[in-house]
Amino acid sequence: MSAIEALIGEFGRLPGIGRKTAQRLTYHLLKGRPEEARRLSAAIDRVLAEVQPCDECGNLSSEAPCEYCRNSKRDAALICVVEEASDITAIEASGRFRGRYHVLGGHLSPLDGVGPDELNIVQLLRRLEDGVSELIIATNPSVEGEATAAYLHRATSRFLDLRVTRLARGLPVGGDLEYADGVTIAEAFSGRREM
Repeated sequence: MSAIEALIGEFGRLPGIGRKTAQRLTYHLLKGRPEEARRLSAAIDRVLAEVQPCDECGNLSSEAPCEYCRNSKRDAALICVVEEASDITAIEASGRFRGRYHVLGGHLSPLDGVGPDELNIVQLLRRLEDGVSELIIATNPSVEGEATAAYLHRATSRFLDLRVTRLARGLPVGGDLEYADGVTIAEAFSGRREM
């Protein structure tokens, strides 16, 4: 396999990148100045070397704890549970949430071999013991996201003073938080409901 085909193949493995886009990216790098490609390579190397999951919430960050966990202005009594770290960016764009986050690292998917033990649930339950008053479940509005939300609701039922809410149905079924606009997410926060 040629170097060009190898790079096209690697770009094509990225989510949302088909063969045509992978070809365009490859040829764009080849037509550009070599230092542009080196900057991209260096940025990828840096991310791989510096970014780790936050020990507290699971968010991806180059600092420990992450910016949300160490921000004393954020309400530690409110935790918003998301599937992936990229969902935090979408929620932050709404400007409506000032609490802390917890990243599960995916959703329940028995067919793919993803059960509760593969997700960051044990750490979430530990965090709930520290005076959390509301847990907002912001998993994606998909079959897997709903199953994950139901599981979390059952797993947290022992916390009698904990209010467990789910984002309202302003989000499209089958969509991902990462791709929702800020207005839609803001409406979903406003209309969240008890589980």
